[in-house]
Amino acid sequence: MTIVRSILLGLMLCLSMQAQPSPAPARQQTEVAAKPYMSYSLPPDKLKNSEALYKLGIGFSLIGTLYSWLILLLVLYLGIAAKYRVWAEAVSSRRFVQAVIFVPLLMITLALPALPLRIYWHHISLQYGLSVQSWGSWLADVAKGEDVTIVILAIVLWIMTAMIRLSPRRWWFYFWLVFLPILVFLVFIAPLVIDPLFNQFEPLTRKNPQLVEAIERVVQRGGLAIPPERMYEMKASAKVTTLNAYVTGFGASKRVVVWDTSIQKLTTPEILFMFGHEMGHYVLHHILKGLIAGAIGAFIGLYILYYLSGRVLQRFGPRWRIIALHDWAAIPMIFLLAGILSFFAEPVGNFVSRYIEHQADVYGLEVTHNINVNPQQVAAHSFQVLGEVSLDYPYPGRLAVFWYWTHPPIADRVRFAQEYDPRAAGEEPRFVK
Repeated sequence: MTIVRSILLGLMLCLSMQAQPSPAPARQQTEVAAKPYMSYSLPPDKLKNSEALYKLGIGFSLIGTLYSWLILLLVLYLGIAAKYRVWAEAVSSRRFVQAVIFVPLLMITLALPALPLRIYWHHISLQYGLSVQSWGSWLADVAKGEDVTIVILAIVLWIMTAMIRLSPRRWWFYFWLVFLPILVFLVFIAPLVIDPLFNQFEPLTRKNPQLVEAIERVVQRGGLAIPPERMYEMKASAKVTTLNAYVTGFGASKRVVVWDTSIQKLTTPEILFMFGHEMGHYVLHHILKGLIAGAIGAFIGLYILYYLSGRVLQRFGPRWRIIALHDWAAIPMIFLLAGILSFFAEPVGNFVSRYIEHQADVYGLEVTHNINVNPQQVAAHSFQVLGEVSLDYPYPGRLAVFWYWTHPPIADRVRFAQEYDPRAAGEEPRFVK
């Protein structure tokens, strides 16, 4: 596995070192509106930083993945998981109580060796100006994230091991059936329970009533009824300098969230395009489609996990002191196999993500037509600002994009925003007629 990842990293870096045109200085909004065409570029200092971050990011992803696999292998080979199983079973014969003891011990054991890498990346984010979060606040978020993960995993793994004990041959299918409502429930409660643990949210109408009025014109243009109480501003500026907006939740918890950094650094027309993009996710049911795609992926992944785990257990079980697949000591092995499967499935998921993000770009352009003056240039400039603030590298390698990018590259989005004009070509818009 190490050889494969090293080859991929080398190819990514080689493909990224293509000829790079001289960057043009960033334009102000008024200048962009008068210019017929612009391409995504960065000033020399930001270009240098973005290239360094690009290479660091790919290397960090590679090292982080390999390191996580190494930690799991050590936990297995050193019999640490088997010791935790003995401790849990000594406390109680009840499986749920055992889960409450075993899972926190295992997760803390996995988290502590990985902490230096996380500390290093936060240092890099601070150094390059992407983060302004204090170390105390950052450590608090790390601790809260681990707590949430432990609670969820204790329940999920308790259910999974119960399914394995119930049906050693069909557990993967029964667990899949149970996992689906759990997934929907987590998506539903995330904006209500989990997200507020990490960030502060306020109704957008309370902080920016004028912006809500402008947004409502976009909503009406799309023929929707998104109540203002489902629009929120997130105080991202307490932690980061980057820009974002997103759709989250499901059913009654579904909402549109705009970061306050976006409001601070984008013009109102640019925010309207960003909102139109997020409204596209809302209108085109991307959350529901994402759940369906996740369910299909989980079905396939669980079957492969069932197939591989039996063979790996037969080969290494005695060496790792694993009694059976429902043994708590088998959990790190399941994590390891799931991590390897997830790595090779990542390009598929990211391809789907890039596609739906492109659809949302199309919707954002169409829904702001006749609302924004020169909507194509407004959209292009919003991507330019987004890229500058995030230090998004203008020339990523094709393999890097294929494997890791969840959104189309910024340069492609800037170009598409200016080229997409179906009405000028005598064609019908795709989503907003």
